[in-house]
Amino acid sequence: MARRLAGFARRRRRPVLIVAVLLALLGAATSTSLFGKLSAGGFDDPGSESGRAADALEETFGQSPPNLALLVTVDGVDGAAATEAGTRLAEGLAGEEQVRDVVSYWTSGRLPQLRSEDGDRALVLATITGDETAVNERVGELADEYGGDADGVTVEVGGYAAFSHELTEQSERDVVTGELIVFPVTLVALVLVFGGVVAALLPLAVAATTSLLGMGLLWALAEVTDLSVFAANVVTLAGLGLAIDYSLLMVNRYREELAGGRTVPEAIRVTLGSAGRTIVFASLTVCIALATLILVPLPAIRSIGYAGVLTALLAAAASLLVLPALFAVLGSRVGTPRLRRQRQSGTDGFWHRLAVFVMRRPLPIATVVTAALLLLGAPFLGMRLGYLDERVMPESSEARQVATAIRTEFPTGEQDALQVVAPSGPGPGDADAVAGYAERLSLLKHVGRVDTVTGSYADGAQVVPASPAHQRFAAGEAVYLSVVPEPGTVEETRELVGAVRAADAPAEVLVGGAAAVAEDADRSLLDMLPWALGAVGLAMVVLLFLLTGSVVLPFLALVLSTLSLTATFGAMVWIFQDGNLSGLFDFTVTGTTISTVPIMLFALAFGLAMDYQVFMLSRIREEYDRGASPTAAVALGLEKVGRIVTAAAVLISIVFLAFLVSDITLMKAFGVGLPLAVLIDATLIRGALLPAAMRLGGTATWWAPAWLRRVHARFGLRETAEDDGGARATPVPIAE
Repeated sequence: MARRLAGFARRRRRPVLIVAVLLALLGAATSTSLFGKLSAGGFDDPGSESGRAADALEETFGQSPPNLALLVTVDGVDGAAATEAGTRLAEGLAGEEQVRDVVSYWTSGRLPQLRSEDGDRALVLATITGDETAVNERVGELADEYGGDADGVTVEVGGYAAFSHELTEQSERDVVTGELIVFPVTLVALVLVFGGVVAALLPLAVAATTSLLGMGLLWALAEVTDLSVFAANVVTLAGLGLAIDYSLLMVNRYREELAGGRTVPEAIRVTLGSAGRTIVFASLTVCIALATLILVPLPAIRSIGYAGVLTALLAAAASLLVLPALFAVLGSRVGTPRLRRQRQSGTDGFWHRLAVFVMRRPLPIATVVTAALLLLGAPFLGMRLGYLDERVMPESSEARQVATAIRTEFPTGEQDALQVVAPSGPGPGDADAVAGYAERLSLLKHVGRVDTVTGSYADGAQVVPASPAHQRFAAGEAVYLSVVPEPGTVEETRELVGAVRAADAPAEVLVGGAAAVAEDADRSLLDMLPWALGAVGLAMVVLLFLLTGSVVLPFLALVLSTLSLTATFGAMVWIFQDGNLSGLFDFTVTGTTISTVPIMLFALAFGLAMDYQVFMLSRIREEYDRGASPTAAVALGLEKVGRIVTAAAVLISIVFLAFLVSDITLMKAFGVGLPLAVLIDATLIRGALLPAAMRLGGTATWWAPAWLRRVHARFGLRETAEDDGGARATPVPIAE
């Protein structure tokens, strides 16, 4: 297969490159309208109790929780001028397309909960209808029309719809900014790594092809399924990182073959047969890790899984097709006079000396490094999960400012109200049962008020009798209650969800609302996690067995990657949950970790960690197959690929550091966590723990029962350059 692919790429090099350029340009053209198709939502489980409550509220009562909030600031909200301006604002909003259920301080009987405690601010709440894409587009239009200063009042636009809109716009800006920073910085780093401009441009060419084509395919995918705005970040930056990783491996092996005296066609063929096979395995490991996200019932996380799998496959395909075609065009110009041949044994390099040093004292080194990683991971034991809210945005965000004002300046938490839906009754005819239930709920801790068809309740008693305004809480025999929390923190509101669900109800009820959505999302993630971890672990063991032929090495690789991730998660909790270094990275400390961050970080970081495992183990296996002892195979393999793994880790870390330019805390977490995971894996794991563990295991690390050895002999794939009579490539340094 490698021979046929090499022949195709060499003979059809110009058509291959022309098609690649045309597809990249098509992807670039379609990506200009991509963000209009993406959503900032999708972090809820539609099949959960809160999802069913939202469906019942919409289908039975024709209502949805308000997703638009206009915060009106004026000198005295009860003055005549303010009343006239506020009434005109509410009536104008009520007449807009896709807008319903408009409630304002001035048109709803001057409800006190819609008036700030100092009397200078009031609220207009409404619901924008439609799917998330339509809502995102419409809220932008409404913000332009109603936001700003007019008629002596200042209007700020907030609510979940405005938050999603700002998140989408910020993500689009982050993608552009990240690319503008990453490409020139990476080019400089590649020139330093390869010691030549021509070789340095090749990984960037593959990376650009991968990212642009990925954005185009994401545009097509958005036509058939809902996608998160964060999927675009994954395609852009992960596409750059993986393409550069795979290109480094290919370019370095091709240069080794040229330096070893092979002709250009031979070098291309051997490179595809060795590094090319490694890339196939490496991309499969990334795909398997990211495929776990597809199992998550949250649409946004699932869409990131789609994007990640797509990106890994594209990066591998571009590396295996575009690069050989470029090799055929450029020939020996990919090399450089600065390259020199190294001694055949490859025993004078840094990585060889490091491996020998570690393997002479494996137990103490393994003990010290393991203890250090566990110490770094200790804060992970104190992780507290939270939900994505407006605090992930910068303080300059208008949606965040509105949410903060509502939470701190208004007497009740209207925007955080829970909806308790009883689809089958007890019905408005059983007023005593409804009233008794409302009274019990109003006594719960953190509850400010309960509204339902029989009136409004607080502290166990009715405070407002039933009125025509309360009739919206009934539809036939179905009723629902709005449980409005007291002003407080997001975490206190989430505590209320469990209390409401545990309260004695006169009928079966469904509890919904933003805090309930957060609770159910966390529960869905935790319920899915064991199955996802089991599936990815099993798949990785099988894949690494096919690569190495060993039963022991796959489990060793899983243990080492788990240690690396433990240290990474501990650092993430210490930084983003506990607030250390918040001044340096400029984010708001919430005291929690956004629940979706660990699983997304796990999938990306674990995939990359196993990616490097494949790089290392495939080269070690090659030396072992050539007859080297287990100890010598580790040292020689580490020498030949250690510098490439390090270079790849540094370059992909540069790419992921671009996440730090984002003003969104979620993206900053990836900008810190991913480089940290990659660098720990490429240094402490590959440089110390892997050689130490393989030295301690000796020949046992390559053990497999006889029947599995026969399976590997028939189905396994191994990297080898010995398919043309045994010629060996002379390892060379990347650059002097």
